[in-house]
This record gives sequence, structure tokens and C-alpha cells, in this order.
Amino acid sequence: MRYFVTGCAGFIGSHLTERLLSDGHTVVGYDNFCTGLECFLDNASRSNNFRLVRGDVLDCDSLCAAMQGAEAVFHLAANADVRFGTAWPRRDLEQNTLATHAVLEAMRENSIRHIGFASSGSVYGEPQVFPTPENAPFPVQTSLYGASKAAGEGLIAAYCAGFGFQAHIFRFVSILGERYTHGHIFDFYKQLTEDPGRLTVLGDGRQNKSYLYVLDCVEAMVTAVRQAPQPVNIFNLGRQDYCDVQQSIGWICQSLGATPTVEYGTGVRGWPGDAPFVLLDTAKIRATGWSPKVAIRDAVLKTLDYLKANRQLLLTRQ
Repeated sequence: MRYFVTGCAGFIGSHLTERLLSDGHTVVGYDNFCTGLECFLDNASRSNNFRLVRGDVLDCDSLCAAMQGAEAVFHLAANADVRFGTAWPRRDLEQNTLATHAVLEAMRENSIRHIGFASSGSVYGEPQVFPTPENAPFPVQTSLYGASKAAGEGLIAAYCAGFGFQAHIFRFVSILGERYTHGHIFDFYKQLTEDPGRLTVLGDGRQNKSYLYVLDCVEAMVTAVRQAPQPVNIFNLGRQDYCDVQQSIGWICQSLGATPTVEYGTGVRGWPGDAPFVLLDTAKIRATGWSPKVAIRDAVLKTLDYLKANRQLLLTRQ
């Protein structure tokens, strides 16, 4: 297959690009390097089957030209920093919703009918059912990020109905692993590097969330695309267990040999729109034969080990 991957230099996108290349596919990667890093493409760039195009997804002419000849698209380019949505309200609309529309239009212009879309468990808002299934009642949105992803899903489904597209929509829990550059492990490690005696936590530390290792995530994506034949295929991607923030702090501090004074915030949310409990029902993806291989604790420690070995990444977010 000839794949087109937006956000190819990002955390998940770079791993997916490598996986597609290792499976013998040809990949054109598209990235504006707003958050993606060139070093994440070192392995992909060694392949004769990979070509990088520098461009913004919102540059419709560039996007459409770069997509020529592709047979399927994985759309991972997005603003993924959920926490700062209320600080820059237009960012999620532009980089998530409008960007997804631009990708769909470029696909239509190039007669490409297959899309894999990186959505989010954030679309469930604060559900009443745990584990939360794909057919949960559509919730009230609680974050601009989740709302922008839900809008993207709606556009994709409408293009499937209107133009004969086929979609695989992936609702992720938080993803951990190598090349991780934002999230609580990054923030805690950065704080402890600067001051090992003090750690500030957003919220009361009792938020319970499931996490998934990045290579398990990629394996789930490629497995679903091979097996799910419906026009619109929606999959939760996660694990069947979860941890709270205090457990994660314990694993991180033990690994670093740190004994900081931990200062907690108030309330069950770390920021507006932060869901205090995230646990997705993954029965549908597990029915394909996929199952996660890396436990949450091990994923946390793999992420931390990567950050320790690549401390220059601490400079990527000020």
C-alpha cells in the first residue's frame, strides 16, 4: 500500500510510520514540525520507501499535491496538548477540526477513500458508564480538545456517507512510551530535574486514568485497519486497568531515587475539561485478536527512561 501520514514526525505518527515501512508499505509523511521533531524520523529516513513533505495541513494546495498517488491516509496531525485549550480556544478548532476537513477534501480531490483517524477518549467527556464503550450515549463535551475531535469524527462519518469513504476512528486513552514529549510524566520529570525536593501536582492526585504503550497502540491501529470492513469503524484503544496520579508519582520517584515534598492542588480536575476517571471498554479491539503487551507501570518507566536518555527534549516545551 501507498500510505500518506499526517503528523509523521510526532510521537505516535513517527512510530506508525516506522511500522508501515517495516511491513513493506510506501509512506509519504507530511509534517510542519510545529511539535514533531526531525530526530523522530531518523529511522524512517533510512528507508527508500519513505518521503518527507514539509507542509501545514491547513495549506490545502500543498496538502492536496503531496497526497497525490496515495491509496490510504492516516491522519494524526493535531494539537494534542489538551491542558491549554482554554488559553488558546481557536487552536483546537483550526488544528483539529478544520485540519481534518482539509485532509478529507484533499482525499476527495485525489480519489482516496480510506482514512485512519487519531481521535481521543476525550470525546466521551465525563461519562456515566465505566468501562466506557464505543456506543456510549453521546456526552456533553467538557474540553475544547474533545469537542474538536468529536467534530472531526462527525465530518469523517459524513464523508463516508456522502462520498463512499471508509474510516477507522481510534479513540485513545493517554499514550506513553519513547518520543513522548508532553503529559504528566514529562512535567513531573522536568520539575524533579530542576528541583528534586519539590513536586507540584495539578489536582488532588486521585485522578484515575488508563494508559497505553505507544507500540501497543500502533499494533492496534494496523490490526483494526486489516480486519474492520464497515464504512465507519470506531475503536477504543486502551487497557482494561488504570492507575491514579499518586501511583505514577511513586513509580517515577522510586526510579529517580527522589523523595520530594508533593504539593497537591484542589479538586478532582487538574485543569478545565480534565476528566477525573478515564477507562475505556476495549472489548471491540480485543475481539480482533489484539491485546496490549506492556503494563501501565512498565510504560511509565519506559517513558521515564527515554526522557532520562534524551534530556534535551525538556527544552522543547518551556
